[in-house]
Amino acid sequence: MKKRIMAAMLCGILAVASLTGCGDTGADGPTATIQQSAKEQENSGAPEAAAGVTAGEESKSPDEGESSQGQEAQEVENIMQDIEITMQEVSPMDLVKEMKIGWNLGNTLDAVGGSIGVNMEMAWGNPKTTQEMIDTIIDQGFNVIRIPVSWGGQMGGAPAYTVLPAWMDRVQEVVDYAYSRGVYVIVNIHHEDWHFPSEENKDAAAEQLTALWTAIATRFRDYDEHLIFEGMNEPRKTGTSVEWNGGDQEGRDVVNYLDQVFVDAVRATGGNNTIRNLMVPGYAASSSDAALKGIVLPQDDHLIVSVHAYTPYDFALNTAGRSTWDNDTRDIDHLMEILDELFLSKGVPVIIGEFGAMNKDNEQERVQWARYYVGKAREYGVPCIWWDNNAFEGDGENFGLFNRRELTFPYPDLLEALIESAGPQE
Repeated sequence: MKKRIMAAMLCGILAVASLTGCGDTGADGPTATIQQSAKEQENSGAPEAAAGVTAGEESKSPDEGESSQGQEAQEVENIMQDIEITMQEVSPMDLVKEMKIGWNLGNTLDAVGGSIGVNMEMAWGNPKTTQEMIDTIIDQGFNVIRIPVSWGGQMGGAPAYTVLPAWMDRVQEVVDYAYSRGVYVIVNIHHEDWHFPSEENKDAAAEQLTALWTAIATRFRDYDEHLIFEGMNEPRKTGTSVEWNGGDQEGRDVVNYLDQVFVDAVRATGGNNTIRNLMVPGYAASSSDAALKGIVLPQDDHLIVSVHAYTPYDFALNTAGRSTWDNDTRDIDHLMEILDELFLSKGVPVIIGEFGAMNKDNEQERVQWARYYVGKAREYGVPCIWWDNNAFEGDGENFGLFNRRELTFPYPDLLEALIESAGPQE
């Protein structure tokens, strides 16, 4: 199986390996491209040699070039196959059974819109993440920590798409806060607009997605089964009429294609990544029937479907909606039923990677809702991960559960409902 998977993405590895340092913690990858956009590179007038090709090779005949590339490809494939697998092979269903309840480090490493570098972690007003914060969450009983990360602003241009080394280092440091505690950790790519799911953009998105996941997967290759990669967050046609309604056929098809690209890129890095469990979303990670029915899973044996479900919408997510739950179980029941029909009954596990009900000065209503939502999901074997953006007041989406500055839980009854409904902690 490994040989088939390695060959599938060999070209991707050859394209990025020498320019990313393969994500190795000791690699001194070039940082100049981080300061220069792809357009600036196009206008610089400086020709760029293809990755792994020296200037002297440009004068080779076609036959000689093909021979050289073939030798390089075989060498890389041999290296990938020789990397030892050091973790236990766990089926995705068995892995998900070990998950109880999760927490998102939201609006932190996923912040965008500012300058590059590690200070982007605080750009949206949240404090720098610490070991103490993560410890406090885990000590309450959360055994899944999802770490949303935005990478596009921390990458150089084509063809290398080099990740800023300091950013990769910081992501790894935060991952280690949770991983060192023995809980499950999910790393994703979050607020990205470059993988817009259209036929026109498909090839460019695939190239960048391959480069990025090759770098991430190589950096974390030696981590065991407690680390899960999530290929994309909510891939959708941003700013269009089909952004949030389940998408159109083109969008759903391209998301399926990019899911396969992600899986192939990770598998091609070898070692533990050949059997690591991976999360893949449908269009926008939507819980709509159209998006869920449009999912065509990649060819792979270690996949988990990623779904986001703030439901019922008027209570959970709509800022202009109602503050009372009114025992409205219909949408929650339907969600679990369709997840069972499409995936669970076929042996494919599901994680609700984001859920929550925003604060509307209605803790007891949220308590009742949480007990039903998480309890129903538990009946079906679907773990839920609370979206926490550390926001508690104002007119925005206030999903704060844990006050990171004070290390407190302002809504203790809601916290208790989440933990208890997820089942006994081992």
